[in-house]
Amino acid sequence: MTASDHAALAPASGTGARRGVALALLAFAQLIYSLDINIVFVALPEIGAGLGFSNQTLQWVVSAYMVFCGGFLLFGGRAADLIGQRRMFIFALWLYGLSSLAGGLAWSPEVIVAARAVQGIGAAFLFPATLSLINRLFAEGPERNRALAVWGGAGASGLSIGALAGGFLTATWGWPAVFYVNVTLAGIAIIAAFFAIPRDPQRHERRSFDLPGALTVTAGATLLVFALVEGPEIGWTSSGVIGALVLSGIFLVAFAMIEARSSDPLMPPRLFRNRSLIAGMTITFLYMGTCGVLPYFLTVLFQDVQGLTALQTGWAFLVPSISIAAGTQAGERLATRLSTRATLIVGMVVGTVGTALLIPGSDVNSPYLAIVPGLIVSGIGQGIVWTGMWIAAASGVHHDEQGVASGMASTTLSVGNCVGLAVLIAIANGYAAGSSGLSSAAATAEGIKLALWLASGGLLVSLLFAFALPGTATKAEER
Repeated sequence: MTASDHAALAPASGTGARRGVALALLAFAQLIYSLDINIVFVALPEIGAGLGFSNQTLQWVVSAYMVFCGGFLLFGGRAADLIGQRRMFIFALWLYGLSSLAGGLAWSPEVIVAARAVQGIGAAFLFPATLSLINRLFAEGPERNRALAVWGGAGASGLSIGALAGGFLTATWGWPAVFYVNVTLAGIAIIAAFFAIPRDPQRHERRSFDLPGALTVTAGATLLVFALVEGPEIGWTSSGVIGALVLSGIFLVAFAMIEARSSDPLMPPRLFRNRSLIAGMTITFLYMGTCGVLPYFLTVLFQDVQGLTALQTGWAFLVPSISIAAGTQAGERLATRLSTRATLIVGMVVGTVGTALLIPGSDVNSPYLAIVPGLIVSGIGQGIVWTGMWIAAASGVHHDEQGVASGMASTTLSVGNCVGLAVLIAIANGYAAGSSGLSSAAATAEGIKLALWLASGGLLVSLLFAFALPGTATKAEER
């Protein structure tokens, strides 16, 4: 490591207490990010009634967030590298807080959809900035593994807290409260950031921002996510979806050509020679295409098949959320004692078994307790993989490129979730529609079971990419 590398990593040499406070804040930011994934779902019916949405347009309260978050992740990651990770962290929180305020004050469908789009951009800037700050402040190896486990556990907690908070806030103060809570949380995090997060290292070399590359990849990724989100809703053969896919391909090809000729590319080609990063990205894609779709099917199972209320469903998600949080801590211990590859293999095997165990408890008349063993085992496996895949994606990446590496992995996270949802929902719905002689709830349950089998098999496929990782701890991991 050169002298400039040591200088850039100087913030990591601060006191343990200060870095502990920084980690607490970064975990809090991840909780805010994950909380918002579920908090709006519970309020959707009241938002639709209050603002006059039609059944066809209400989905855009969710879709606008997903599309712009997925499209801007790589842009946000590179901006963190060039502008500064702490600066982008604070800017993202401002964007998140102000757009949430606009959402709570919205008086028409257009305003709230626009607010959700900006909120998605804020989330796209926040996620890679938070992750790259962890990778800068904590040295590769056991120290970073522990930090990622805390960060991941906070994210898992946010999912269940979001469902519960959404139901409570909507019932008590109405749907605007699910937006106003983000304003308060983001404000607290902004103030704390000035005291808890070390200043960005001073850069002695001048680096240009690859604007043509940023514009083309952001347009291409946004159009791709739009097509993946809207395909199941408006049809894969619709002109809007086909046009988005064609334009996405054109922009992404243009991006590749720009990067090949750029002297300071947005996505340095050398990153594709990092075997750990590429394997981590692939595993992230497969993880979100399998484990990432489970909350959707569990929500349908609990509410549409087994008749639980929205609030009861929120409580039902406590078990998997706690299990995932426990799994992230187990993942840290495994990665420190064994290797990232061994950690991912263990997590994938446990997750596969747990996902298969969900199937016997997915009948119409099955009590909640019948599915609890599967929720626990699957959750622990998911948590182990979650920690391991982020360790893999950050391994061997230069500190000046942690942001773009985080953005690359985060983009595969978003795209993998969209692809997994689109494919498994289509298969499950098609199977349910062909289940003659069954009630609607029973047919839906059969479709969910098939989706769970496919998700379990998809996790097994990801084992192949785990074997591409080094089998023993690196020198950085041994420190």
